[in-house]
Amino acid sequence: MSLSFEGRVALVTGSGGGLGREYALAFAERGASVVVNDLGADTKGGGKSSAAADKVVEEIRAKGGKAVANYDSVEDGEKVIQSALDAFGRIDIVVNNAGILRDRSFARTSDLDWDLIHRVHLRGSFSVTRAAWNHMKNQAFGRIIMTTSAAGIYGNFGQANYSAAKLGLLGLANTLAIEGLRYNIRCNTIAPVAGSRLTETVMTPELVASLKPEYIAPMVLWLCHEQCQENGALFEAGAGWIGKLRWERSQGSIVRQKNQPMTPEAVRDQWDKICDFTDATKPKSVQESLLSIVSVLSGLDSGGGVGATPTAAAALASGAEAVGQKLPPSTFTFTPAQCILYALGVGMSTKDPDHLRFLYEGHEDFSCLPTFGVIPSQAAMMDGGLSSIPGLNIDFTQVLHGEQYLELYKPLPTSVKTFSGDQLICFNQFSVFVVGAGGFGGRRTSDNAKVRIPCVGNRKRQGRLSPPHAALYRLSGDWNPLHIDPSFAAMGGFKAPILHGLCSFGFAARHVLKHFAANDPSRFKAIKVRFVKPVMPGQSLQTEMWKEGNRIHLQCKVKETDAVVLAGAYVDLHGASEASLGNLTQVRQSEKPLQSELVFAEIGRRIKDSGSELVRKVNAVFAWEITKDSRSAAEWTMDLKNGSGSLHRGPAGGKADVTITVSDEDFMEVVQGRLNPQKAFFSGKLKVRGNIMLSQKLEVILKDHAKL
Repeated sequence: MSLSFEGRVALVTGSGGGLGREYALAFAERGASVVVNDLGADTKGGGKSSAAADKVVEEIRAKGGKAVANYDSVEDGEKVIQSALDAFGRIDIVVNNAGILRDRSFARTSDLDWDLIHRVHLRGSFSVTRAAWNHMKNQAFGRIIMTTSAAGIYGNFGQANYSAAKLGLLGLANTLAIEGLRYNIRCNTIAPVAGSRLTETVMTPELVASLKPEYIAPMVLWLCHEQCQENGALFEAGAGWIGKLRWERSQGSIVRQKNQPMTPEAVRDQWDKICDFTDATKPKSVQESLLSIVSVLSGLDSGGGVGATPTAAAALASGAEAVGQKLPPSTFTFTPAQCILYALGVGMSTKDPDHLRFLYEGHEDFSCLPTFGVIPSQAAMMDGGLSSIPGLNIDFTQVLHGEQYLELYKPLPTSVKTFSGDQLICFNQFSVFVVGAGGFGGRRTSDNAKVRIPCVGNRKRQGRLSPPHAALYRLSGDWNPLHIDPSFAAMGGFKAPILHGLCSFGFAARHVLKHFAANDPSRFKAIKVRFVKPVMPGQSLQTEMWKEGNRIHLQCKVKETDAVVLAGAYVDLHGASEASLGNLTQVRQSEKPLQSELVFAEIGRRIKDSGSELVRKVNAVFAWEITKDSRSAAEWTMDLKNGSGSLHRGPAGGKADVTITVSDEDFMEVVQGRLNPQKAFFSGKLKVRGNIMLSQKLEVILKDHAKL
């Protein structure tokens, strides 16, 4: 089925010739109404003429198409967009194509050379796109193309001004892709290689002739079509070839130790590793970039360097159309790093020894905070789920979180890579209010809502939420700008960005878990809260609690104002014996035959046959923790330090020089030679505590893996 642009209005800047002309003709041929913008200047930005734009408009109309000319500079973006509105009543597509060249070596580049290039390329694209932005938001559709260049991506002699402006366009496009996503605005960047007035100065006539603009236009049309959901991407194209580019980052290396200064010599010594792109990562967002950096902090706390691891307008538009709708199914994958990041976001700190089990993936009791259970369901709503509901148009400046209920059916794992449809982990219930969105005539309550209970506390626990907490907590998945952007918060009537309600929710739950459950997450069953007032970052939260059986009633106040911010709240705990029984059941369920048992049996035979020799070569005690489904399944102690050596199933009792934690499946991959141990370590599949260097001696034990 051919792609049609009937009913769409496309603006192409710099479309009096070359690539822009080809785009304009192609859009018009497929039914779009086209605004042909061209100042009529020369390649260096001098002069002005209407002839170029008029000629393209005549070509389009001669073929039965619809087009108007615009002769304004792209710096006057409002005028350019207004011509589209005056002629066709809307704007759907903006292709930022206009450009000039003022090539000079860097030493000879004048202020005018620099400023004029940036005014046309970067400021011009900004000005035109900004003028179209709100129209696209209001109609819930927009497609934007930014035009970068190989010079911007890779650099090119004599084009410092041009390269800087062109790469700036890529950064602009990436941010617009994020901000426009929930309004169905898609923004992508292209780096075309084609014959034009601009490339005539840097290409041979033969090459210019072979790189025809019509080989670029089909890609632009696809990216601008409503069927295309590509967003925030960068493409190179030319001569009929199209390729997608992405960033790549080496695994890198930590070049400092805890409580030790970082030195340039340490950087020098690790330089080859820093620049080694073996097993490179490919971060796709600021969050992914930051997450991998934050994830090394717990490794530093352990005392050694560790490799990096991995609204008024929000009402129902069509009466009760949205009522009863269900969010589409979604998947959520998380790693220990996200559990740690969440714990930091709700106030956990390495200053408290009891917090380490939630902040260090190598801790023997490493656990996920129970209230992390709200994150998967929130991700389902924030990552496009709500926007998929017919008749629901939400202005996030007016969204207030009213109540929250969370119930756990089992302790949360510290990582999830797969999901079993019949395995329910937790249940969430959100109550959300949208200011000014009433009047739909429906019921104000639900029979399914979990009730809240009035609270009169008699035990107090306070802690301070420092100003960065909102910025840190949002990295767990709540990207609402209300919590970070002062201007966005002002639109919602707040003097400053407010703290996430679920951050104070997690903060209060921590207090209950610490004071009534000894920080044992397996005892956590459910929590219900009502959010009464917003909390400003930097205020002190005071939790008032009292115990009634296995239910802990609580409320939270801002100490400075005595204002209640969480009310009608409670946490239900499992009894100590009940939690222990639940853990025992889970352990027994995991006690299925392990593949690694056969390997350890063979290792035991080798130690029995050659124990004295192995003790002489190795001289260390190794403790193995084998996991299954993210839970401990078996422990082995390999003593190659005392007597003639021994191997027994069970803990080492604190005598191990090295403790190795690995899943049963990954252990088998290592011993069979299919998984490199170093790669397993750097990817987080294999964790080592103690004297890491001694682990290299395991080769003596594990060699001849085929026999194992």
